[in-house]
Amino acid sequence: MSLIPIILLAAGQSSRMGGADKLMQIVDGMPLLRRSALRAMAVGPVIVALPPPPHPRYDALDGLDLNKVTIPNAAEGMNASLRGALAQVPDDATAVMILLADLPDLTEQDLRTVRQSVADHPDHLIWRGATSDGKPGHPVVFDKSLFSQLSQLTGDAGAQSIVKAQTDKVHIQPLPNGNALLDLDTPEDWAKWRGTRPK
Repeated sequence: MSLIPIILLAAGQSSRMGGADKLMQIVDGMPLLRRSALRAMAVGPVIVALPPPPHPRYDALDGLDLNKVTIPNAAEGMNASLRGALAQVPDDATAVMILLADLPDLTEQDLRTVRQSVADHPDHLIWRGATSDGKPGHPVVFDKSLFSQLSQLTGDAGAQSIVKAQTDKVHIQPLPNGNALLDLDTPEDWAKWRGTRPK
């Protein structure tokens, strides 16, 4: 299998959480960030974009064999994290998977499914997880030929401009339920999600 590192975006400010950190919320006995990192590590080498230390997110990743990248200008938005982490991707990588750290329903198998779609649909440049009914979400894999464009992005819009410019080269890979889209940005989101989980 070709080398496809996973960039885990975890430098955001949780600005809608009323002072709490969504990535430090405990899920299955551990911070969500650690849980997301472990799922990613089972699929490929992981590069984690993090806010400047000191920050509890570093402690949440203690003991894990991954590359922690400090994003000094994390306040700029998502693309500062993307640029910083992309600079750490090995030269022999054939693609890179971009994964948000706050998607609690995404499973290891979901990540493997999207990764496998790269091999199954080699005539594309972008491979994207989607809901079971086809609504595009995460994770998103970008071919190496797009790395230079990714490294020039600014602001907080993510890579949507690149995805839109490559519409005919995007493979949409359905994943179970709403796994590819469900993120938890507010205390209300968290309460609702926890209320639907099996006890």
